Amino acid sequence: MQRKTWSELTPDELYDFLRLRTGVFFVEQRVDVEELDGRDREPTTEHLWIADGKGAAAYLRVLLDVVPEHLDARRQFGRVAVRADRRGEGLARLLIERVIADHGHEAMLLHAQAYVQRLYARYGFVAFGEPFMEAGIEHVSMYRAAA
Repeated sequence: MQRKTWSELTPDELYDFLRLRTGVFFVEQRVDVEELDGRDREPTTEHLWIADGKGAAAYLRVLLDVVPEHLDARRQFGRVAVRADRRGEGLARLLIERVIADHGHEAMLLHAQAYVQRLYARYGFVAFGEPFMEAGIEHVSMYRAAA
């Protein structure tokens, strides 16, 4: 598993996980919002991914200083993606467990696609508010209190 900030990334690493993200979000899920939102380049953003011989197999990013729905949460993770040929192996769980190990002492937020809400609930995230549409997909906001 790799964990790097923007300034630590090589061009090949960046290409690999952007290729994964666009493949999952644009090609498979037909998301119609801009993928490159500028948050990747922030010096406090962490990029976590698992690579294999084909490139990035799983990815997520962790953001700091979000504008939260819960005032005590300063971290949010998202852009969780797993390549189709590696799904079902627990790669997303490994990435989430790393985030919890690194930042579990802090309150965190995420916006989960509704169908994977149970995955995040395993790690103490609790849904709040009404479901909402984001990029044409039903999402739910989730909060995890600091440990």
